[in-house]
Amino acid sequence: MSAHCQLTGTAPVSGNRVSHSHRRTRRRWNPNIHNRRYWLPSEGRSVRLTLSARAIKTVDAIGIEAAVARIRARGGKV
Repeated sequence: MSAHCQLTGTAPVSGNRVSHSHRRTRRRWNPNIHNRRYWLPSEGRSVRLTLSARAIKTVDAIGIEAAVARIRARGGKV
């Protein structure tokens, strides 16, 4: 599963892990990604989306139709 949100475009970011002795090694922060299935009434089918936790809240606020329109506007396939 790719750690990439279809709605917001959130992807992993990298940085340094800093130990107590202040040694630095590379690490990465993954977004909180979940696979969710939504019913799309306009097309009469369900869609599977890979969304971050923030994007799930966005879908709850704006609705699945508007969210799918945003994903398609970004060039994503649904």
